[in-house]
Amino acid sequence: MRRLLLIPIIHDEADMGSLGVALARRSAALSGESRWALHQRTVGRFWASIEAFLLSLDPKQMKLYQDGLAAGGEMGKRIVQEAARRGSRNYQTVLKLLSQGAEIRKTEDAQLLLDERRRMLSLLQQDSSQEGQPKTPSRTAPADQLLEQRDQFIARAIGETLMAGEMGVLFIGAHHNVQPHLPVDITVVAVKGRRQVSDYLSELFQGRDDARLQELAGYLASPVDVRA
Repeated sequence: MRRLLLIPIIHDEADMGSLGVALARRSAALSGESRWALHQRTVGRFWASIEAFLLSLDPKQMKLYQDGLAAGGEMGKRIVQEAARRGSRNYQTVLKLLSQGAEIRKTEDAQLLLDERRRMLSLLQQDSSQEGQPKTPSRTAPADQLLEQRDQFIARAIGETLMAGEMGVLFIGAHHNVQPHLPVDITVVAVKGRRQVSDYLSELFQGRDDARLQELAGYLASPVDVRA
């Protein structure tokens, strides 16, 4: 049997490399000052919950797959170390698991990641050229196609490298939907609900229901309650 813990993640500024500052500024403008402050607290509590759960298991048994990581082995570890040094809570958690015996594996295709970076940069440049408040971008067919290609590649990478008896851990953005592309013999355990994480982000940037935002933030920050 092959098992995969699926963690739909919330990216922070440090995850996004050189685009991080511009993306964070744009996100703060979309959500509003008070909501963005709540979000900053929620991100910290979310990762504290995820980290506590994973460290309660045996990291030596874990094979780690990371959204945005196109290398494994020593090269992958160096990338993780650099992102953790920049302050990424996601990569800090991954680094702790590596220090306790987990293994990092190549997850993504470098060319697809480059295409995604170019798309994001184009969106940011469009925003900077427009006057007034930034608008929430709608998804386009090329963007959806690119996301689908990435999901298919990630699922294929896991299917080809996760061996019988191993436990994989996939850290993946909530807008992804990798599970339908995975081999049927991989048992998937959702550590947090992808729908709740996606709903939280939609409410943060597009909604006006503060009570609903608080409810979803509370769910994200709560202790993990699944059987691995």
